[in-house]
Formats: sequence, C-alpha cells, structure tokens
Amino acid sequence: MKLKSIRTRVVLLTSLLIAATVGVLVWQWTSSVRTHVHDSKREEAVATAQTLSFAVLNQIEDANWASIRLNVDLLMRDNTELVYVMVHDARNQDRISAAEPKHLGERFVPDAVPLSATRAALSTTTRRETEVPVLTDVSFLDTVRAHRGDRVLEVAAPVYNVSRERIGTVRIGISLARVDQEVRAAMRNAILLGALALVLALLGGLLVARTLSRPIQRLAADAYKIAGGDLGHRALVDREDEIGSLAKGFNEMSRDLENSFGKLHLTLASFERFVPRTFLSVVAPEGIENIVVGTAATRQISVLFTDLRGFTTLSEGLTPMQVFELLNEYLAKMGEAIDTAGGFVDKYIGDAIMALFDDEHTDGIVRAIVAMRLALRALNVDREARGAPPIVSGIGAHCGSVVMGTIGFASKIESTVIGDAVNVASRVEGMTKDMKLDVLITGDVVARLRDKSAFKLRRIEGNVAIRGRNEPIELYTLDE
Repeated sequence: MKLKSIRTRVVLLTSLLIAATVGVLVWQWTSSVRTHVHDSKREEAVATAQTLSFAVLNQIEDANWASIRLNVDLLMRDNTELVYVMVHDARNQDRISAAEPKHLGERFVPDAVPLSATRAALSTTTRRETEVPVLTDVSFLDTVRAHRGDRVLEVAAPVYNVSRERIGTVRIGISLARVDQEVRAAMRNAILLGALALVLALLGGLLVARTLSRPIQRLAADAYKIAGGDLGHRALVDREDEIGSLAKGFNEMSRDLENSFGKLHLTLASFERFVPRTFLSVVAPEGIENIVVGTAATRQISVLFTDLRGFTTLSEGLTPMQVFELLNEYLAKMGEAIDTAGGFVDKYIGDAIMALFDDEHTDGIVRAIVAMRLALRALNVDREARGAPPIVSGIGAHCGSVVMGTIGFASKIESTVIGDAVNVASRVEGMTKDMKLDVLITGDVVARLRDKSAFKLRRIEGNVAIRGRNEPIELYTLDE
C-alpha cells in the first residue's frame, strides 16, 4: 500500500525509532540485571565456601569430623538455597567424611553431580566455581532442594594447613532457581516498560505529527544519547501534550536504567575492597574489565608482616564462630591502624597480615607499627575485662624493589607482589619469636625515614644473618 499521508509516515518513522531505542534499552537493562543477579549469587556462594573452609581448617587437621558435620548441618539449615555441602578428607583418599544431605557422605564419589565435577573439584589448587547439573533429586529435612536436571553453582575450595599441604576440600552447591526467577521477572518488567513507552510514542505521534517534526527530532536525539549509554541524560520536557508525556516516559526509563547500572557500579566499587586501589592502578589502568594476566610494574615499597603467636592454643576451647569473631576483631583493629598510616592490606594469610606502603619514605610503615601496638594494647585491656587471654603478635618490616602485577590464567587472576623485599619482611617477622621481641625493622627501613627522632628506635647489636641472603642485615626494634 502506497503511503501518501505525511502523518502516517511520521507516525511510522517515529514508532520505528522509538521501538528500536526501547528495544536497545530493554536489552541493556535485562542483560545488566542478569549479570548483576548471577554475580551476586556467585559472590554469595564464594563467600559461603571460603567461610566454611576457614571454619573447618583446624577441625580437619584434628580430624574432628563430628564438629564439622554439625557445622555443615547448621549451614544447610540456615541457607535454604544450599543444595549440598561436602567436605573431602584428603588424608583419607579424598573420602567425603562430612556431608549434607547425609547420603552423600562416607563415599569417595557423590552420585548427585557428574563425575567430571568431582574430579575437577579435587584436582584444583585454588578456588573453583562452575555450574553443574544435578543428577538426582536432592532433599534435606524432607524438602527437595533441587530436582534432577536443575543447575547448581558449585564452589570447590581446597583447604591447606600451615605447611601448604592440602588436607581437604570443601564443596558447596547453591541453587540457581532464584537467579532464573529474578531474571524472568526483570524481563517481564522490561517488556512491560518497553510496551508502555511504545504506546506513549504512538499516541504522541498520532496526535501531533503534523506540527511537531522538530520536537520529534529533538526527542529522537535524546533517545539516541540514552541508548548510547548516557543514562544520566534527560529529555527536555517543555510541553504538556503527548510529546511531553513521551519525554517523561523516556526520562523515567532512563532513571530506572541509571539506578540499575548504579547498582552494578557499586558492585564494581566493592571489588576494590578485595583488590586495593594501588594494585588497580597498576594491573588495570584501563579498567577492571580489561585486567589480563601478566600485567606488572616495578615499585619501591615497604612491606609489613604481622602474625599472631600461639593462635592454635588461643583458639582451643573456642567455637568456630568465636574464632571467626576473634580474628575479625583483631584484623579490624590492625587494618584500621595500617589504613590510617597510609598503607593497605595486601592479603590475609590465616591470622597473619601482609601490608604494603607505596611511599618514597618509610615513616608511614613505622607509624603504622606504633599504631598497631597501641591498638593491640587497647584490645588486650578490653579482652582482660571480658576474662579473655591477651593476644600476642610479632611484626616485621622491610623495604625494597618489588614487582606488582597479576598472575594466574584466564579463569582465575590474582594480584600479587613478588620480590626479595617480601621474603625478607616475612623472615624478619618470623625472627621476632626467636629473639623474643614484638617488632623487628630492617636497617633499610630506618635509612629511608625522614624523621628518625620521631620514633624510639633501638639497634640490635651486630648484624643478623637471614636464611636465603648472603649478607647479614641491620635490625632495629621499637621501644615502648
């Protein structure tokens, strides 16, 4: 049919334009929601697996499987989305010595998931996340947690002792049913919102097509900006007719999309809590999404190690949750002192802390050590008031040239610091126990201080030999 009416042509063109724009926005919105929901579920599963692996470390070492089974049962009761939890005993040919549902235990290969998933979980040396199908109906407390064929997100976390020997593997399977439900709900909402916007566009085009060519062009330009990713852009609403309503509809849509993307930005911002900003500036100068293995840079930094003494003895008689709370209380105090002095925590190694100070001078790291000692003293006063034994720690510090960068492979990348300065700092911290001192600082750190008089430094008589180095080094301690 030949189209002669200008109104019909404008309405058709306007409708096509709005449909395309809305389609792009709806697709972006739905994709963003899908990614956000799936990532949130993955982070939840990873956090659960890591927490459980930390909680059962000492219990696996002591073969306290009764306590582990109790923890696994409580975890399953508290989290209704968990389909299964399994703890393999590496010292017993990776037998499943604790599991819920219980029929998965006391065997070497569970029948609830494919054999390939079990092999991959037991062969991994780092945390592994993968989606696997459930081969049978899985029930807990007479409630079906997953039906045969359902997908679950499995996280396998190897458990290492202090000697870096794998003593077990923790595996959890978390249902993805809620992820699918939320994605479907987001798609329905997006389609409804898109349909509403299309209706408004058609009404506006039908009523004002003859006289509103310029406003339509302006509105189309606004739509292109929003579709191009400028979600903060808003259409200029200077009319009270249908075109004005259409512009308001676009603004509402872009506002909703902006809120959704805002949540994603918050998720990315939370990534910095796991990878310090100093690392990100080195390993991801073009953005987190462009991180690749092998990115590295040489830096002059100061390295601090601190470790609790007698932590195993200190943990005796405590429940896993009490140990967890003790560690968090201690690590929070130490982390605040490090952060205030201008450093950042690189990693936690059990109850040990590795912190870095990316400064030309070393005053910051020494201030942090002083603040950490004061914070620990205050914490012990509080613990004494509660009838708890005091906490004792050792601190070692060194400085030098290191390589900051990423290691791993495509599916698992970690930021790390490699260099002699790291090794020396760790070994100096280990020497505090032998020398019966709380703090040891190398001469290199003291040499780079801007104001030595600000600290009560005392040199250890004679240079000290350190394993792995040919030349002995100067060591200092801090007097209270």
